[in-house]
Amino acid sequence: MSLRPARYVARDNSPERREISLNARFAVRYGGRQETSNEQVGIRQGKVRAAFNSPFAPFVLASTSVGQEGIDFHWWSHSVVHWNLPSNPVDFEQREGRVNRFAGHAVRKNVAETHWHDVLQSTDVRAWRAAFAAAEATATDLGEFAPWWMYPGSARIHRVVSWYPLSRDSERYERLRSALALYRLTLGQPRQEDLVDMLARRGADADELPTIDLRPPGQR
Repeated sequence: MSLRPARYVARDNSPERREISLNARFAVRYGGRQETSNEQVGIRQGKVRAAFNSPFAPFVLASTSVGQEGIDFHWWSHSVVHWNLPSNPVDFEQREGRVNRFAGHAVRKNVAETHWHDVLQSTDVRAWRAAFAAAEATATDLGEFAPWWMYPGSARIHRVVSWYPLSRDSERYERLRSALALYRLTLGQPRQEDLVDMLARRGADADELPTIDLRPPGQR
């Protein structure tokens, strides 16, 4: 099985209107089965990464664990499909961290959805600066992570887990969710849905648990 690229033809702005051939793929592989120092492989991975970080095709990037760390795909993506599950929560968090980052795609979609009227009324010609300025002015009750890391709206970070018949991933997923909630709790950034669900499954009432108030004196 292989993927065939689609060929598009554009024209330059010369009097001869010379053809510009463009090849595009809707699905591209990132990484390989084996690590290699081949220069051509490195060049191709860089091109694939640059092509995927755009609003144009390819719209699907299939990656091995080589794409799990240190790569930003959040500019135009907010969905991660887990074909299998790692054995520890750190790797699980790293995978989703590729699309869940500062000013990510989902955050920008929510900001644009809520504040496009403010952009039209603003005198600032920089649309995104105007949109985030309006979001900052209205996000005072959402904490310090808003609006750059999270902002309410219809867009979400999508986590898709593939379930296979007789797979152990179903049981592993529940363990990972609990471990991930605790892992993020140590960083002070729990994923609220996972944390509340974990407490509920353990019979704990979040309203009755002791808390630590870290607000400065005078603001409590």
